[in-house]
Amino acid sequence: MSTVRAKKHLGQHFLNDKSAALRIVDALQPELGFKQVLEVGPGMGVLSDFLLTREENYQTWLIDVDDESVGYLANQYPNLGDRLIHGDFLALDFSQHFPDSLAIIGNFPYNISSQILFKILDERQKVIQMVGMFQKEVAERCVAKPGNKEYGILSVFLQAYYEVEYLFTVKAGAFTPPPKVLSGVMRMTRNERVTLDCDEKLFWRVVKAGFNQRRKTLRNALSAVIPKDRMTDNPLYELRAERLTVSDFENLTNEIAAAL
Repeated sequence: MSTVRAKKHLGQHFLNDKSAALRIVDALQPELGFKQVLEVGPGMGVLSDFLLTREENYQTWLIDVDDESVGYLANQYPNLGDRLIHGDFLALDFSQHFPDSLAIIGNFPYNISSQILFKILDERQKVIQMVGMFQKEVAERCVAKPGNKEYGILSVFLQAYYEVEYLFTVKAGAFTPPPKVLSGVMRMTRNERVTLDCDEKLFWRVVKAGFNQRRKTLRNALSAVIPKDRMTDNPLYELRAERLTVSDFENLTNEIAAAL
Protein backbone atom coordinates (compact mmCIF):
# COMPACT_ATOMS: atom_id res chain seq x y z
CA MET A 1 0.00 0.00 0.00
CA SER A 2 1.71 3.18 -1.21
CA THR A 3 -0.79 5.83 -0.10
CA VAL A 4 -3.88 6.31 2.05
CA ARG A 5 -6.96 7.99 0.61
CA ALA A 6 -8.04 11.05 2.60
CA LYS A 7 -11.62 10.51 3.74
CA LYS A 8 -13.93 13.50 3.98
CA HIS A 9 -16.13 11.97 6.70
CA LEU A 10 -13.05 11.62 8.92
CA GLY A 11 -11.95 15.19 8.25
CA GLN A 12 -8.60 13.98 6.89
CA HIS A 13 -6.14 16.42 5.33
CA PHE A 14 -2.70 14.84 5.29
CA LEU A 15 0.22 17.17 5.95
CA ASN A 16 2.81 16.84 3.18
CA ASP A 17 5.18 19.65 4.23
CA LYS A 18 8.06 17.97 6.03
CA SER A 19 9.56 21.21 7.31
CA ALA A 20 6.23 22.07 8.99
CA ALA A 21 6.07 18.52 10.38
CA LEU A 22 9.55 18.88 11.87
CA ARG A 23 8.63 22.23 13.46
CA ILE A 24 5.60 20.60 15.09
CA VAL A 25 7.66 17.72 16.51
CA ASP A 26 10.42 20.10 17.62
CA ALA A 27 7.84 22.06 19.63
CA LEU A 28 7.51 19.16 22.08
CA GLN A 29 9.47 19.72 25.30
CA PRO A 30 10.49 16.34 26.74
CA GLU A 31 12.44 18.16 29.45
CA LEU A 32 9.04 18.57 31.13
CA GLY A 33 9.33 14.92 32.13
CA PHE A 34 6.96 12.93 29.92
CA LYS A 35 8.29 9.62 28.59
CA GLN A 36 5.44 8.78 26.21
CA VAL A 37 4.01 10.71 23.26
CA LEU A 38 0.71 9.79 21.64
CA GLU A 39 0.14 10.92 18.06
CA VAL A 40 -3.54 11.23 17.15
CA GLY A 41 -4.54 10.57 13.53
CA PRO A 42 -1.08 9.94 12.04
CA GLY A 43 -2.45 9.24 8.55
CA MET A 44 0.63 8.34 6.51
CA GLY A 45 3.16 9.14 9.22
CA VAL A 46 4.66 12.51 8.28
CA LEU A 47 4.90 13.43 11.99
CA SER A 48 5.56 9.82 13.02
CA ASP A 49 8.75 9.66 10.95
CA PHE A 50 10.27 12.43 13.06
CA LEU A 51 8.76 11.27 16.38
CA LEU A 52 10.25 7.81 15.99
CA THR A 53 13.77 9.25 15.68
CA ARG A 54 13.44 10.66 19.23
CA GLU A 55 13.24 7.35 21.06
CA GLU A 56 16.01 8.45 23.42
CA ASN A 57 13.64 11.18 24.65
CA TYR A 58 10.27 9.44 24.63
CA GLN A 59 8.36 6.39 23.44
CA THR A 60 5.99 7.13 20.55
CA TRP A 61 2.48 5.70 20.31
CA LEU A 62 0.06 6.15 17.41
CA ILE A 63 -3.74 5.98 17.38
CA ASP A 64 -5.95 6.10 14.29
CA VAL A 65 -9.56 5.15 13.71
CA ASP A 66 -9.09 4.70 9.94
CA ASP A 67 -8.63 1.05 8.86
CA GLU A 68 -6.61 2.04 5.81
CA SER A 69 -4.26 4.27 7.81
CA VAL A 70 -3.70 1.59 10.44
CA GLY A 71 -2.83 -0.96 7.74
CA TYR A 72 -0.41 1.46 6.12
CA LEU A 73 1.23 2.38 9.44
CA ALA A 74 1.55 -1.26 10.52
CA ASN A 75 3.43 -1.96 7.29
CA GLN A 76 5.51 1.22 7.58
CA TYR A 77 6.48 0.71 11.24
CA PRO A 78 6.44 -3.05 11.91
CA ASN A 79 8.29 -2.65 15.22
CA LEU A 80 5.53 -0.59 16.82
CA GLY A 81 3.47 -3.63 17.82
CA ASP A 82 0.79 -2.66 20.35
CA ARG A 83 2.03 0.94 20.29
CA LEU A 84 -0.12 1.31 17.15
CA ILE A 85 -3.68 1.55 18.47
CA HIS A 86 -6.58 0.96 16.09
CA GLY A 87 -9.31 2.96 17.74
CA ASP A 88 -11.07 6.24 18.47
CA PHE A 89 -9.02 8.72 20.51
CA LEU A 90 -12.23 10.18 21.98
CA ALA A 91 -13.08 6.78 23.49
CA LEU A 92 -9.54 5.86 24.55
CA ASP A 93 -9.02 4.58 28.10
CA PHE A 94 -5.73 6.26 28.98
CA SER A 95 -5.14 4.06 32.02
CA GLN A 96 -4.74 0.97 29.80
CA HIS A 97 -1.69 2.35 27.99
CA PHE A 98 -0.33 5.36 29.85
CA PRO A 99 0.42 4.78 33.53
CA ASP A 100 2.35 8.04 33.82
CA SER A 101 2.33 11.50 32.28
CA LEU A 102 2.44 11.90 28.50
CA ALA A 103 2.28 14.42 25.67
CA ILE A 104 -0.19 14.43 22.79
CA ILE A 105 0.61 15.56 19.27
CA GLY A 106 -1.23 15.57 15.98
CA ASN A 107 -2.55 17.10 12.82
CA PHE A 108 -6.05 16.85 14.24
CA PRO A 109 -9.24 16.33 12.20
CA TYR A 110 -10.83 19.79 12.19
CA ASN A 111 -14.38 18.45 12.41
CA ILE A 112 -13.78 17.09 15.94
CA SER A 113 -11.12 19.51 17.20
CA SER A 114 -13.20 20.85 20.10
CA GLN A 115 -14.03 17.29 21.21
CA ILE A 116 -10.31 16.43 21.14
CA LEU A 117 -9.52 19.43 23.33
CA PHE A 118 -12.21 18.51 25.84
CA LYS A 119 -10.88 14.93 25.93
CA ILE A 120 -7.44 16.34 26.75
CA LEU A 121 -9.02 18.46 29.48
CA ASP A 122 -10.64 15.32 30.91
CA GLU A 123 -7.17 13.72 31.04
CA ARG A 124 -5.37 16.87 32.22
CA GLN A 125 -3.77 15.16 35.21
CA LYS A 126 -1.83 12.95 32.76
CA VAL A 127 -1.43 15.14 29.68
CA ILE A 128 1.50 17.46 30.45
CA GLN A 129 1.71 18.93 26.96
CA MET A 130 -0.13 19.03 23.64
CA VAL A 131 1.23 20.27 20.32
CA GLY A 132 -1.24 20.22 17.50
CA MET A 133 -2.56 21.54 14.22
CA PHE A 134 -6.05 23.03 14.21
CA GLN A 135 -8.12 25.27 12.00
CA LYS A 136 -6.50 28.69 12.49
CA GLU A 137 -9.69 30.21 13.93
CA VAL A 138 -9.94 27.48 16.56
CA ALA A 139 -6.29 27.90 17.59
CA GLU A 140 -6.77 31.68 17.84
CA ARG A 141 -9.84 31.15 20.02
CA CYS A 142 -7.90 28.87 22.37
CA VAL A 143 -5.10 31.39 22.94
CA ALA A 144 -7.30 34.51 23.09
CA LYS A 145 -7.04 36.66 26.20
CA PRO A 146 -9.80 38.52 28.10
CA GLY A 147 -11.11 41.51 26.16
CA ASN A 148 -10.49 39.84 22.79
CA LYS A 149 -13.60 39.06 20.75
CA GLU A 150 -12.25 35.52 20.15
CA TYR A 151 -12.07 34.83 23.90
CA GLY A 152 -14.76 32.33 24.86
CA ILE A 153 -15.71 29.13 26.67
CA LEU A 154 -12.84 27.09 25.18
CA SER A 155 -10.33 29.83 26.02
CA VAL A 156 -11.36 29.87 29.70
CA PHE A 157 -11.51 26.10 30.15
CA LEU A 158 -8.15 25.46 28.48
CA GLN A 159 -6.37 28.39 30.14
CA ALA A 160 -7.62 27.28 33.55
CA TYR A 161 -5.25 24.30 33.37
CA TYR A 162 -2.77 25.04 30.56
CA GLU A 163 -0.46 27.74 29.26
CA VAL A 164 -1.62 28.06 25.64
CA GLU A 165 0.62 29.44 22.86
CA TYR A 166 0.01 30.04 19.16
CA LEU A 167 3.17 28.85 17.37
CA PHE A 168 2.79 29.31 13.61
CA THR A 169 0.39 29.29 10.65
CA VAL A 170 0.36 26.65 7.89
CA LYS A 171 -1.08 27.38 4.44
CA ALA A 172 -3.56 25.13 2.67
CA GLY A 173 -1.00 23.99 0.08
CA ALA A 174 0.88 22.06 2.77
CA PHE A 175 -1.89 19.43 2.84
CA THR A 176 -3.35 16.72 0.62
CA PRO A 177 -6.13 17.50 -0.11
CA PRO A 178 -5.77 21.20 0.73
CA PRO A 179 -8.37 22.44 3.25
CA LYS A 180 -10.41 25.55 2.51
CA VAL A 181 -9.02 27.30 5.59
CA LEU A 182 -5.66 28.27 7.06
CA SER A 183 -4.28 26.08 9.81
CA GLY A 184 -2.60 27.04 13.06
CA VAL A 185 -0.24 25.08 15.30
CA MET A 186 -0.54 25.67 19.03
CA ARG A 187 1.07 24.28 22.16
CA MET A 188 -0.58 23.72 25.52
CA THR A 189 1.60 23.14 28.58
CA ARG A 190 0.11 22.09 31.90
CA ASN A 191 0.19 24.78 34.57
CA GLU A 192 0.44 24.22 38.32
CA ARG A 193 -3.30 24.40 39.00
CA VAL A 194 -4.33 20.94 40.21
CA THR A 195 -7.92 21.90 41.00
CA LEU A 196 -9.88 25.11 40.73
CA ASP A 197 -10.30 27.27 43.83
CA CYS A 198 -14.07 26.82 43.61
CA ASP A 199 -16.80 24.28 42.88
CA GLU A 200 -15.71 22.99 39.47
CA LYS A 201 -19.16 21.99 38.21
CA LEU A 202 -20.59 25.37 39.16
CA PHE A 203 -17.60 27.10 37.52
CA TRP A 204 -18.38 25.37 34.22
CA ARG A 205 -22.05 26.37 34.52
CA VAL A 206 -21.13 30.00 35.21
CA VAL A 207 -18.68 30.19 32.29
CA LYS A 208 -21.07 28.54 29.85
CA ALA A 209 -24.02 30.71 30.91
CA GLY A 210 -21.91 33.86 30.66
CA PHE A 211 -20.69 33.18 27.14
CA ASN A 212 -23.97 31.76 25.87
CA GLN A 213 -25.32 35.31 26.17
CA ARG A 214 -22.03 37.08 25.67
CA ARG A 215 -23.57 40.41 24.64
CA LYS A 216 -25.28 40.74 28.00
CA THR A 217 -23.66 41.72 31.27
CA LEU A 218 -23.22 38.84 33.70
CA ARG A 219 -25.97 40.24 35.92
CA ASN A 220 -28.39 39.37 33.11
CA ALA A 221 -26.56 36.42 31.56
CA LEU A 222 -26.28 34.53 34.88
CA SER A 223 -29.89 34.94 35.97
CA ALA A 224 -30.54 31.27 35.09
CA VAL A 225 -27.73 30.25 37.50
CA ILE A 226 -28.51 32.61 40.39
CA PRO A 227 -31.61 34.79 40.89
CA LYS A 228 -30.85 38.49 40.46
CA ASP A 229 -32.06 39.28 43.97
CA ARG A 230 -29.25 37.09 45.35
CA MET A 231 -26.53 38.80 43.34
CA THR A 232 -24.32 41.22 45.26
CA ASP A 233 -22.96 44.57 44.11
CA ASN A 234 -19.76 42.86 42.94
CA PRO A 235 -18.59 44.90 39.90
CA LEU A 236 -17.86 41.68 37.98
CA TYR A 237 -21.63 41.31 37.44
CA GLU A 238 -21.58 44.54 35.42
CA LEU A 239 -19.07 43.14 32.91
CA ARG A 240 -19.54 40.84 29.94
CA ALA A 241 -18.08 37.34 30.19
CA GLU A 242 -15.31 38.15 27.69
CA ARG A 243 -13.74 40.60 30.18
CA LEU A 244 -13.19 38.08 32.99
CA THR A 245 -10.00 36.14 33.67
CA VAL A 246 -10.02 32.55 34.94
CA SER A 247 -9.42 33.91 38.47
CA ASP A 248 -12.35 36.32 38.09
CA PHE A 249 -14.61 33.41 37.16
CA GLU A 250 -13.33 31.44 40.18
CA ASN A 251 -14.07 34.35 42.51
CA LEU A 252 -17.52 34.88 41.06
CA THR A 253 -18.29 31.16 41.29
CA ASN A 254 -17.39 31.16 44.99
CA GLU A 255 -19.63 34.15 45.59
CA ILE A 256 -22.52 32.50 43.74
CA ALA A 257 -22.01 29.24 45.66
CA ALA A 258 -22.28 31.13 48.96
CA ALA A 259 -25.48 32.82 47.85
CA LEU A 260 -27.31 29.73 46.60
